[in-house]
This record gives sequence, structure tokens and C-alpha cells, in this order.
Amino acid sequence: MTSSPPTQPPSAETLAKFAAVVGEGHALTSEADQQPFLTEWRRLYQGKTPLVLRPGTVEEVAKILALASENGTAVVPQGGNTGLVGGQIPFGHEVVLSLQRLKQVRSIDTQGNTMIIEAGATLAEAQKAAEDAGRLFPLSIASEGSAQIGGVLSSNAGGVQVLAYGNARELCLGLEVVTADGQVWDGLRRLRKDNTGYDLRDLFIGAEGTLGVITAAVLKLWPQPKARATAFVGMNSVEEAAQFFDLAHDVAAGELTAFELMPRIGIEFVIRYAEGTRDPLESEYPWYALIELSSLRPEEAQPSLEKILMAALEEEIVADAVLASSLSQSEDFWRLREMLSEVQLNEGGSIKNDVSVPVAALPEFLNRAVDAVRKLIPDCRPVPFGHYGDGNIHFNISQPEGADKASFMTHWDEIVAAVNEIVLDLDGSISAEHGVGRMKRELLTQVKSPIEMAMMRQIKHALDPKGILNPGKVI
Repeated sequence: MTSSPPTQPPSAETLAKFAAVVGEGHALTSEADQQPFLTEWRRLYQGKTPLVLRPGTVEEVAKILALASENGTAVVPQGGNTGLVGGQIPFGHEVVLSLQRLKQVRSIDTQGNTMIIEAGATLAEAQKAAEDAGRLFPLSIASEGSAQIGGVLSSNAGGVQVLAYGNARELCLGLEVVTADGQVWDGLRRLRKDNTGYDLRDLFIGAEGTLGVITAAVLKLWPQPKARATAFVGMNSVEEAAQFFDLAHDVAAGELTAFELMPRIGIEFVIRYAEGTRDPLESEYPWYALIELSSLRPEEAQPSLEKILMAALEEEIVADAVLASSLSQSEDFWRLREMLSEVQLNEGGSIKNDVSVPVAALPEFLNRAVDAVRKLIPDCRPVPFGHYGDGNIHFNISQPEGADKASFMTHWDEIVAAVNEIVLDLDGSISAEHGVGRMKRELLTQVKSPIEMAMMRQIKHALDPKGILNPGKVI
């Protein structure tokens, strides 16, 4: 199979045609107007583009891609620009296609528990629309106020409730997608069962905009929980965390909706930099768990969590725990978890890994990975945290105190390689929920077999033969 022909910088005439599709007010050319679309929040990538387009309808998206296909113009689809691997950033002559104006909730079916919503709606807006209809859309991530549905699906986002509800792929029944040549595929089917041929939906979820542009989706909804119970728990080792998770999972079964693991250093960072936060426990512990139960029966969540905590304390699996006595206290616990990534910016350079291993292998992974990075940089500060219940750890490493940030960041590749070696030895993945984007593109050939890479390239060539969709990302 031959590679796709290289894309060309769009001519002034082509740029004018793009602008005419959306109107001059939505075709951004000035540096100031473009800046929010070109820099991601970790500041690792600074993009460059001749034009940012903000279409307001699916028909405009289709016209843009038809014109791009005709002229061989590269296009970078973008949602809320919250991605962490550079997948949404243009790096030259690509045109940015922002979906932020496609925000409509087209329908909500409370009987069938589905919602059809456009790609530019934020995750928080989708959650609110479901809540207003008496339903729950459970996907929750720290950036939900700005992350958009199209980007969430394109990156197959996970978040804190994957344990109970699954990641984005499992929360989607159907899609509307504009193809690379400007055709619109209406796959907005609300069916739970449909065995009519290949599942095209799953090709586009997690493809990071390299196969087509998601413009709308059918999302699964659930009844709103009648009760939630949240606790913050201190532990002395990751082995204790493993035992505590097993106990909670056995007792709570499907009501265990979150089990988040955090290290002491991470809590210290949050308390140091996030205004209004405080330590929930009187003593300090090496590890903490944030555990939450949700129930459709209002009388069950709190007693179930109390039972779990009492058993864990009696068996000396955990050292201390506090059960949230109010919604406000529960929100305080969650803020400690949600601020973990953001506050690390204040501690200088941070080398980040988004990995997963089988849940049973998490203690071994954490112990081995901490040892490995400290051998490479003895004074570095590992800050591993994440979604223990689904095996996903954000294994971040902050620079040594007082170190030069630029010098520390030169160790990125060797640190990542050391962590990935352990991950792969434990049958894990080098990208759990952030995607591949630009950051991990070169690593993909190291973790995928030749036949897997060949099939992926064949799919890419079949759906985007001219290579105009998000070039330089994923494969």
C-alpha cells in the first residue's frame, strides 16, 4: 500500500473559499484570535495554522472537508483543546476545524435512556442536559467544563467512573460523522442491539480525528442515583490499597462507582497551591484512596460504605478514614483529586505517563516504576495517581526541588522508556485514556505488532486516501 500524498499549504484563494463557507466572523486569521486554539494547557505544544474555521452546522463541516479534499488541504479537527498528547494541535499549514459552535442537544429519550447531542457541547453541558431530564450521563473528567463531546469520543476518554460505567466507547450507541471527502454518515442509531455488518461507530471512537469528523453522537443515559457516599482513606502501602479495593469491590459490587488512588506528595501539592483545600485526615499517610458508592436506593449507599470502612479498619487494611458528612465535604474530597494534575505546574517540570496494567499488577507496577525513575534521577519526585479500579495510573514525575526545569525535561524519553518497559512487561498499555496524538506516535510501532500496524494503515488509507485528516497523529 502506498503512503498518502503530502498535503500542501492552502493558497490564498483556497483560504478565501474556506472563509466563505463559515463567514468571515468565524474564519479566524489574527494571532490573538487563533491563540486559544494553538496552545494546550500543559504548554508542551505551540501550534501554527493559517486559518481557524468555526462552522455552525454539519452542512458547513461537510463543505469544508469537501473543499479540503479537493485541494489537498490538511485539517485538524478540534474540540475543547484539552487533549494531553498534542492530537488537537496543528503544526504548520493545517487548517483548524473547531466544532465549538455545534452545541445542540437534539433529543433526549428518557424511556430508552439515550441523548443525541452535537460534538461541540461540553461534557459538563451533556451532564447538565441529562440531569435536567432526570437522568445521568456518567462520564466525568477534570476538564469536563471545557472538554467537548466530539473530543471526548475521538480520544475515547475515561475518567473517574469507568469502573462502573465504562469509558467513552462504552457510553456511545451511535455517531454522525463527516468523512474525509465531505460526505455525512448518519449513524445516529439508538439501538442497543444491531448486528448488521461491521461496527463503523467503533472505528471513529478513539481515532483522534484521523478517519473522520464526529459531529453528533447518541449517548447512553442512566437513572439518577438516589444516594451517594464518599470517603477519604489513608493507607500505608499500595499493597494495602489493593486489599482495600478488593474488599470494597466484593461488598459494593455495582455500586462502587469510583476508587481513586493518590500519593502523599500529590495531596501536599494540592494543599500548597489550591486555595481552600485542607488535609482531611489528622495524620499523614503514604497513600490515599477516594472511594465513592452510588445507589438507586436512598437508604443503602451510606451504610454500605460504613460497612466497608469498618471492615477495612478492623482488618488493619487501612490506617484511617473519614466519611463525608455532607455534599460540601464530598466535593472537598473530590477537589483534592481533581486538582492533582493542575497543581504540578507549580512545582516545575513534570514528565507524564498515562498507562494501564491489569488491576492485580498495580502494586508491582507502582513499586517497580518508582524504583526505576529514582535510579535514573535520584532526587526526582514521583507523583503517581489515578483510577485504581480500572488499572489506569497517571505516573507523573516532578523535577527535583531546585532543579533546572529545562535540564530535567531532557530526560523525558529515558524516563518514559523506563516506565513503558515495566508496563509492557506486565501486559499493560502505554496509553490508557489520553490517546496517541503526536506525543506517542513513534512509540506505537514499538508496542503494536506489524499486522496491527498494517491493518491500521489500511483503514486510514481506505477512509482518508489523501491523508488530509489530522496528519502526523496516531499513525
